Amino acid sequence: MSILIYAESAEGKFKKVAFELASYAKKVAETTGTTVTALTINAGDTAELGKYGVDKVLKVSSDKLNNFNARAYADVIKQAAEKEDSKVVVLSSTTDSLYLAPLVAVNLNAGYASNVVALPVSTAPFQVKRNAFSNKAFNITQIDTDVKVLAIGKNSFGLVEASGAAAAEDFAPAIADADFGVQTQSVEKGSGKVTIADADVVVSGGRGLKGPENWGMIEELANVLGAATACSKPVSDLGWRSHSEHVGQTGKPVATNLYIAVGISGAIQHIAGINSSKVKVVINSDPEAPFFKVADYGVVGDAFQVLPALIEKLKAFKAQQ
Repeated sequence: MSILIYAESAEGKFKKVAFELASYAKKVAETTGTTVTALTINAGDTAELGKYGVDKVLKVSSDKLNNFNARAYADVIKQAAEKEDSKVVVLSSTTDSLYLAPLVAVNLNAGYASNVVALPVSTAPFQVKRNAFSNKAFNITQIDTDVKVLAIGKNSFGLVEASGAAAAEDFAPAIADADFGVQTQSVEKGSGKVTIADADVVVSGGRGLKGPENWGMIEELANVLGAATACSKPVSDLGWRSHSEHVGQTGKPVATNLYIAVGISGAIQHIAGINSSKVKVVINSDPEAPFFKVADYGVVGDAFQVLPALIEKLKAFKAQQ
C-alpha cells in the first residue's frame, strides 16, 4: 500500500508542484505508516523526487502521451493506483489536473476533495481542510470511500526536503485507443518567459496602464523580480495582452508568494482568482479602489511614476548582492 502522486512535468522537467505534492504526501505517509509512490509520464531524471520524500517512482514512457490527454492520463493514473494498492491519490490544482482529478475519482470509485490547503485534520475518519466560496472561507470535508483523491491547492503547502532516495521502476500501462477521441493537433508555447503556473511572483497590469504601448514597465519589473506577467480581464478583452495572461476567477487562478497589481481596480472576479496569493501589493492612483481592501501593501500613486522608481531601487539592490 502506498500514497500515489502524479508528478507533473513539462519537456522532461518536473514542475514545482511535483515537489510540493511529494512533500505533502510524505507527511501524510508518516502519519498513516505507509510510503510514497510517484507516477511520472515522459519525464527525465527522477532522482530529485527522492529529495522530497518519494520512495518509489513509476516511470511511464510513451509517444502516445507526449501531449496531455485527460482521459488517457486518468486511465494511466488509475492503473498505477491499482498496482500500488493506493488508498490516497494526490494531484495538484494545475489546469491539467483540474481536468484529471474528477476522471481519476470516477475511475477509482473514489471520493474527491479539491482545493485542499492543509494536511488531513483526521485520518479516521478521513477529513481535510479546503478552500471554499472562491477562497473566502474554509470547510472541513470528510471522505468515506475506500480510495480518496485529493487536489492540493497551489502554493498551499510548500516544499519540505527529506532524506532518502527514490527507486525507479518502468511501468507500462495499457493505453486504450478509445481514450483518444479528442486529439491535440498543435501546441503553441511561449518561450523565454516565466509561466504564470510556475511563478512564485506575478506582476499584473490593468487598464490603468492606458494602453499596450506602456506594458514595458510591467515586463521590466517582472524581469527584475524573475516574475511572470499577467493582466486583468478587460485588458485581455481589449486585445492589449494575450488571453493566456488573464488571471482571475474567469481566467487563470493565481496562488503565488507575491502578487503585484498595477492599475487594477479590483473587481470581485479578479480578487477571487488571486486571493490565495500570500502577499498582495497594489499600485493604483485611486485611493478608493476596491483592491486596497484586500491588499497587504498598497501604494496610492501614478504607476508611471511609481514603477520606474521601484524598478530603479530593485536594480540597485540586486547590484549590491
